[in-house]
Amino acid sequence: MTMTTAQRQAGTWLAISLIASLLIWLLAPVLTPFLIAGVLGYVLHPLVERLASKRVPRVLAVVLVEVTAIVLVLAVMLLIVPILSKQLPLLREQIPLFADRLNAGLSPLLARFGFDVTLDTASIKAFVLKYLDANLEEWIATALSSARIGGSILLAVLGNALLVPVVLFYLLMDWPNLVRRTAAMVPPRMRAKVHSFTVECDAVLGQYLRGQLMLMLTLAVFYSVGLFLFGFDLAVPVGVFTGLAVFIPYLGFGLGLLLALISGVLQFTGWHGLVGVAAVYGIGQLLESMVLTPRLVGDRIGMSSLTVIFALLAFGHLFGFVGVLIALPVSAVMVVAVRRLRGVYLASDLFRG
Repeated sequence: MTMTTAQRQAGTWLAISLIASLLIWLLAPVLTPFLIAGVLGYVLHPLVERLASKRVPRVLAVVLVEVTAIVLVLAVMLLIVPILSKQLPLLREQIPLFADRLNAGLSPLLARFGFDVTLDTASIKAFVLKYLDANLEEWIATALSSARIGGSILLAVLGNALLVPVVLFYLLMDWPNLVRRTAAMVPPRMRAKVHSFTVECDAVLGQYLRGQLMLMLTLAVFYSVGLFLFGFDLAVPVGVFTGLAVFIPYLGFGLGLLLALISGVLQFTGWHGLVGVAAVYGIGQLLESMVLTPRLVGDRIGMSSLTVIFALLAFGHLFGFVGVLIALPVSAVMVVAVRRLRGVYLASDLFRG
């Protein structure tokens, strides 16, 4: 059977996609800062182009946009500061008391089932006094010691943190040329179809980013209001941080949950804090995964609820943390490709028999 031109083109794009997936899988640790910078470049380059169109020098436009983005990221990270500044002194006082209460409650309960288990509260108190009473010099010494033990990991994290802004700067500076050079590599007879494909992908990705922003803002309001109703003093910073951090699937939610648990345990006696966190974050996770992500993100890029969940799990399993970051954007492009392939198949002699 002779393949049509459309079928050969579809096969070519499929082969390119498979090769790209293999390269991402093999080079995932190295590609992380470049992928992050690429995603940020795609998001930020319209702002740079808008400033450049108003006769702002491109270097200045790139610097202004990138510095603003860095400040916003740091502002989100600094939401943790009031939490730590308020909770660390309470940790020193409350952890030994919490250990005593936990020991008094658990030991009789476990004894009923034949388990003779008790917490070593003396060691817990000694640990708390050693580390939470430490002065600045001791904290620095501990940090340097940890850096020597896990130096490679620390250097990798610091290297990525420094590399992302540098890569982002050069990407934003050269974005129009990169797009032009990439388009020039497409054979002339295919440029019209490739251009329509990229335009459709750009529209889908734009819908994805707008949906993701709406998801973050909605969850920030939900977690803040939910924790406030349960009487949490740090409801707003913890809730806003959790909502904005869900941009990083799983990890963002986990960090917000941990901060909420610490806040609840230290502020309330008994089970009030734990019940509040369990209720708010349990409902929030169900709301995010079953309702908000499919409706605000999945529907906008043409993906069902099951497809969104499967994409996150599959890309995370194949490519690790990098896969989780690129799961939905890449899936959005794949949706467009599948639509095109389906159209080619339905128009082919193979379908018509």
